[in-house]
Amino acid sequence: MRWAVVSDIHGNLPALEAVIADAGAVDGWLNLGDIVSGPLWPLETARRLMALGWPTIAGNHERQLLTPPHDHLGASDRFAHDALGEAELAWLAALPPTMAPHADVLAVHGSGRSDLEYLLHSVRADGLHEADEAEIAQRLPAAAPAGLLCGHSHLPRQRRVGTTTVLNPGSVGLPAFDHDQPAPHVAETGTPQARYAWLELGPTGWTATLRAVDYDHESAARRAEARGRGDWADALRSGRVGRRESESGEGR
Repeated sequence: MRWAVVSDIHGNLPALEAVIADAGAVDGWLNLGDIVSGPLWPLETARRLMALGWPTIAGNHERQLLTPPHDHLGASDRFAHDALGEAELAWLAALPPTMAPHADVLAVHGSGRSDLEYLLHSVRADGLHEADEAEIAQRLPAAAPAGLLCGHSHLPRQRRVGTTTVLNPGSVGLPAFDHDQPAPHVAETGTPQARYAWLELGPTGWTATLRAVDYDHESAARRAEARGRGDWADALRSGRVGRRESESGEGR
């Protein structure tokens, strides 16, 4: 059995279509949230995913864009909210925060404690770092399964912590970002490719394969630039942070 696992699409429809084409005939799909927020194709992405009907959980951006008042939303959530219709907003509102697609697999967006907490990375005074095993263990659910799927950091990783294998497939739609909470930091993959993962169950248990897929990232970058989001345009073109959120918007 092979699943394709995606996260953090952020309305990047061309990247999503490239991932779908690359995955081919998998047995199923799992979507870990942060689906539409951003200056790209939120409505089109929502409609595409609604038609596909993949098992999907909500990320922090689904929760945020559905939380009034509207004028308190960050730029990415506000843009997506305004682009969506009643059907798309209702679909997002119905998404669960976690799911268990298999008896020994659990999917969350951030960590076992919060959709805003990175599971495999820690923010320190000097930026973002790989978390140590003790930090990760504290963030796992109380009864951690054999396989734990997470997103949020946009950084593709696979780590073994005790008896649990943690998989972050990376971001389909946004390969780099900067943030100021809980301290200023950047997350960068270093390439503009769309990221996802295969999760396979074989005779010896679960194995994962991280995938990086080329797509027309320049079209996405131009769309972001045209909508006043130079920070997104730079990230989409390079996989690196160039212009910052504070220069062209509030929040990814």
